[in-house]
Amino acid sequence: MELLVRAAAAAAPTSPHPSLRLQLPRQSRPRRPGFPSLRAAAAAAVVAEPEMKEQQNSILETEVFACPVCYEPLIRKGPPGINLPAIYRSGFKCSKCNKSFTSKDIFLELTVTAGTKEYSEQKPARTELFRSPLVSFLYERGWRQNFNRSGFPGLDEEFQMAQDYYEPVVGGILLDVSCGSGLFTRKFAKSGTYSAVIALDFSENMLRQCYEFIKQDDTLLNVNLALVRADISRLPFASCSVDAIHAGAAIHCWPSPSNAVAEISRVLRPGGVFVGTTFLSSPRNNPFSVEALRPLRQIVGPVNTSYNYFTEGELEDLCKSCGLVNYSSKVQRSFIMFSGQKPY
Repeated sequence: MELLVRAAAAAAPTSPHPSLRLQLPRQSRPRRPGFPSLRAAAAAAVVAEPEMKEQQNSILETEVFACPVCYEPLIRKGPPGINLPAIYRSGFKCSKCNKSFTSKDIFLELTVTAGTKEYSEQKPARTELFRSPLVSFLYERGWRQNFNRSGFPGLDEEFQMAQDYYEPVVGGILLDVSCGSGLFTRKFAKSGTYSAVIALDFSENMLRQCYEFIKQDDTLLNVNLALVRADISRLPFASCSVDAIHAGAAIHCWPSPSNAVAEISRVLRPGGVFVGTTFLSSPRNNPFSVEALRPLRQIVGPVNTSYNYFTEGELEDLCKSCGLVNYSSKVQRSFIMFSGQKPY
């Protein structure tokens, strides 16, 4: 175990949290989510369905979930509702290409490669790192807490800062991309501010950890909360279908931030709001400044470190180039929270 922890720490970006201290429980490996408890919740949901709030059955799922291959609406067979028990008992099929999607695990699999038997592919190391069971297990147990060393204000304050940006879209659907273990997903779901919250991540193990934390709070099992595995550069949602998108400490890990933000812009409704946080490019996490790298980029092309760290100007330029307006940001040392809005 000690060797695994050392390996995970060595693979992680050292600059945002140089003296990382991880809180290890006695259990050496994360447990796989208990499917019997989810099935029990699903059975309980059948009994409770007549008593559910009208709002929980008023969302048209086929107007939100879409095929990641052709972006056409999904046909759903199963109980209504964007909640864990209902989605667990549902099957989905693309109305155009007939590709099928299921939630055989505790999340709905909506990747392009869903259902493949022989094909597999690897993402960049910064993406694959967070698919590790160990890193996923440790993320909320010491890893994320160390971000305060770089100026991150802390979960409660970051959540409230994001809520302030989301005031124009209160009551809408919120998508928490790169949700990790669900630190903010749970806060958004429990706030009662949104008609539905969808937690999305590419890491299967992060989504399993997300469910492990969710099932500790019975009130979250029957609210409008869904877990989805998908690629940030191929979001499985209809265009103009989501009101708010949150990406906490995520953009620096994405294989292609420009493709991802373009997708975010596509799925946002007119007036929809995107909020993200990340580490700003600085000598602490990037030994070469943007100005120093620019001549080299002109000669040899893109020059990348292991993570994508950006300046304030680059983040604003990226958001605007993807069609977002009303850009604003808040900075504290290497921490930045930035926001853009889909024009009406």
